[in-house]
Formats: sequence, structure tokens, C-alpha cells
Amino acid sequence: MFWDFLSPLRRIKTFALVGESGTGKSFRAKLVAQKYGIDFIIDDGLLIRDNRILAGHSAKREKTFMAAVKVALFDNKGQRDEVARKLQTEKTKKILILGTSEKMVNKIAARLQLPPISKIIKIQDIASQEEIERAIRTRKIEGKHVIPVPSIEIKRNYPNIFYDAIKIFKRKKGPVALGGGPSVHEKSVVRPEYSKRGKVIISQAALSQMVIHCVDEYNQNIRIKKMVVKDDDEGYRLVITIDVPYGTQLGGNIHELQRYIIDNIERYTGILIEEVNIIIDKFIQNGLTEE
Repeated sequence: MFWDFLSPLRRIKTFALVGESGTGKSFRAKLVAQKYGIDFIIDDGLLIRDNRILAGHSAKREKTFMAAVKVALFDNKGQRDEVARKLQTEKTKKILILGTSEKMVNKIAARLQLPPISKIIKIQDIASQEEIERAIRTRKIEGKHVIPVPSIEIKRNYPNIFYDAIKIFKRKKGPVALGGGPSVHEKSVVRPEYSKRGKVIISQAALSQMVIHCVDEYNQNIRIKKMVVKDDDEGYRLVITIDVPYGTQLGGNIHELQRYIIDNIERYTGILIEEVNIIIDKFIQNGLTEE
């Protein structure tokens, strides 16, 4: 019965639109969907079709940035099940997932039991650098976000965060008498709850403390000698240098340690860990070290 339930979802062709937060993905999502004949859009925790919110919960309504990230990643099982059930009944063939990185959209696809993403479109492919920078400035200065549905949908579902509406006019090809002429797409501008309260940023020191705690929980005999934390548009990258007990099965245990660190940090903070690189410097035996 489980596989019967999932089989319609496995026939879906999955697309993704990827770009840094605030670069205009939601603003251009409808254009991408039209180009590839896509009916369904996954954006910030919502399932959208034909200017309507079908299922899910908007990350924009959350009071903290961390909570918003978890909603966008479908961290809650109830939210995942609601969207998966709706997709199963709608029998869609194509779906577009929006996210800040390839890892994020792949994680959303996996959590919704969708097939692997077949095509990834980057925001730089459909927007100029000037347009991207303008969108980022608007996000940082005014805290405005776009949801690709008409204002009536947002006012009905999330009235507390509604700010304004944008109407996009696009001319159809062909004579007006034959259905050509301008078409109008409306998008909603919102002010998320968490943007009204300022930003929450995890410092490298705090992240390092979490890694130390994870390693200590996993194996108290593993010693961290050095840690480098790098933050870029794709997520956080960690380089950890450790000493391990002599006789440790490296192939299994070290890979499990990588997964343990990633899973725990992502679960409790909502941030994305792009990769964890572990360097084994020494083997420890009876208080001595082996080079």
C-alpha cells in the first residue's frame, strides 16, 4: 500500500530554481513554470498551483528565522504528509521547487518523496546581476518578500504578514482577437514576522561549540584539534582535524560521525551544512600517540 501511494509521485518530473535568499526566485518562479509547462510550485513550505495555495504552511508566518527555515525544509512530518497527499490526488506531471542551494532543493524533494531533480535552473541564468543586486538590497533594507500567488490568497490565509501586491503584465504572442495581448500575473509582497524582529545569525564560535558537543556525544575518546568553519551562499562547510583511538574502524565510524554532526546541527538550528570534512591527524593509544 505504501508503494501504491507513492507511485503517482514517482512519475513526476522535478525541476528546481536555486539562488541565494532574496535574489528574486519567488518573483520569477511563475515565468520559469510557464517556460517548462510546470503546474505546481513548492516555495517556502507552500504547495502552489494556478495562483492558489493548495497545501503546506508558509515559512513567512514564523516568528523566528530558524523556525522559518525548518518550515521551508518541511521538517515537520504533518506538513510533509499534507503536501504529499495533495500531490498524490492532483496527479501532477511536473513540479518546481525553490531553494537557496542544490542541497536544500534535493532535501525537500527527498522529504516529499519526489523523484530526484532532473533539471536545476540557477537564478543567474534568468536574471541579470543588476536585477539580483536590486532584489537583495530590497530584501536587506525593507525586509520585503514575494509569494507567487495573488493578494487575495495571502489576505485569506496569512493576513498578518500581507504588505502589498505586484501586477506583472506580459504580452502573449498573436493577435488580440485570437487570444493574444497582455496577460496579468499578480504576486504578493509580505513582511514575515521574523523580519520585523531583526536577523538571527549563528556565529562561528557557537557553531564550533555545537560540533564539539556532537563529537563528544558520539565518542568521548575522539579529540578535536582544529576546526575551520566556512560560510558561503550554499551553506556551511566544516573542516575538522581530530585524533582518534587506535583500532577505530575508519570507514564506518568516521562516516557515521560526519552524518551525526550534519543531522544534529541541521535539526536543532535549521541551517544547512553543505559538507563536513574530517582530517585524522593522529591515532591515540594508552595515552600515547602514533603519527
